[in-house]
Amino acid sequence: MARILITGSSDGLGKLAAEKLIREGHQVVLHARNSARSKEITYQVKGAESVLIADLAQLEEVKNLALEANKLGKFDSIIHNAGVLNSDSKTIFNVNVLAPFVLSALIEKPKRLVYLSSGMHFGGKPISKLEDIGKINYSDSKLLITTMMKAIARHFPDTYSNAVDPGWVPTKMGGKNAPDDLQKGIETQVWLATSKEKSAKVSGLYFRHQKALSPHPAVLDEDFQNHLIQLCEEVSGVNLLP
Repeated sequence: MARILITGSSDGLGKLAAEKLIREGHQVVLHARNSARSKEITYQVKGAESVLIADLAQLEEVKNLALEANKLGKFDSIIHNAGVLNSDSKTIFNVNVLAPFVLSALIEKPKRLVYLSSGMHFGGKPISKLEDIGKINYSDSKLLITTMMKAIARHFPDTYSNAVDPGWVPTKMGGKNAPDDLQKGIETQVWLATSKEKSAKVSGLYFRHQKALSPHPAVLDEDFQNHLIQLCEEVSGVNLLP
């Protein structure tokens, strides 16, 4: 049995993953954006250990979330599932990139880290300076989070760190007409977070439907990885490395 934290688990893929993990007997800590969402998810998802509350667009709330998570004790896995699609650039960056960076830096390292990427990351562009944050879109953010995963895998070899493309699935974010299978959308992150299979105990890879694929070439660029980490450290005031 594993102990797992899932961000953005009051809806969509995060909620479905939480329900599946609980059914499989794992201990799951949920996350919601506010107290109203927390009450809803407590009622809807039975058997969760607890619910942590933080608006991931707000840096101080993210830092406090890390403190609260550490108070609960060490996790075996953390799934960085939370994300926004239709919002302003600053919010997209804060939720999709900066929040998982800060949580990865401040929460005691689990054995496994799973980051939600997207096939749209292939259309993303690397950012080169602080001002670029105000121009990024969803595809850019998914390129950045996939690159961050690769950097974390390189710097923390004792932790399995991987990214997942869940496909274009019919969630609130994906829309009801999205063509991909919803259940397949959660299988890979659940598998990477808990499986004892050798093929799941790997690091630094980009997965879709339990198959490792080649990511955007920028993801593999160590100079870009380092630049991204430095940028996130500058914006957040949080250092990834001791």
